[in-house]
Amino acid sequence: MNKLENINGTLIWYYYICPREVWLIGHGIEADQESDFLILGKHIQEIFYKRQKKGFLIDNTIQIDILPNKKIIGEIKKSSKFLESARMQVAFYIYYMKQKGINLEGELLIPEERKREKIVLTKELEQKLEEAVKGIQKILKQETPPEPVKIPYCRNCAYKEMCWS
Repeated sequence: MNKLENINGTLIWYYYICPREVWLIGHGIEADQESDFLILGKHIQEIFYKRQKKGFLIDNTIQIDILPNKKIIGEIKKSSKFLESARMQVAFYIYYMKQKGINLEGELLIPEERKREKIVLTKELEQKLEEAVKGIQKILKQETPPEPVKIPYCRNCAYKEMCWS
């Protein structure tokens, strides 16, 4: 489990979107918590899946959105815009739990689009996660954040002011 120290699902999610954001989050620099997009993301969980148990914190590191049943980890997303990141985040949760001897499957839930995708941890996915963990650790070891790179995600990013003002 040592290799996963300081790695969480949020870092995995952003690794596939923006290395600068990985560094900022990993160094405890919080985004604008009043960002409309952050607030909307939090409310989607409350609006949908009202009867589901939500917000499970494991090892003070892993924040799982919902557990639809005892064998499935659920992750709720606002849209399918960043599917690879979302899939990898769910896969990371499954991988993390597997390291603890608990075998689960995952489900990516996009309620506003009425989409649901099953995520199963394969050897290929495990290798991809291990590469991502190494990449994140490399980014976090840097003394300064990577330079900002303008990507479509920047438009709605809660760190936008920090990178582009």
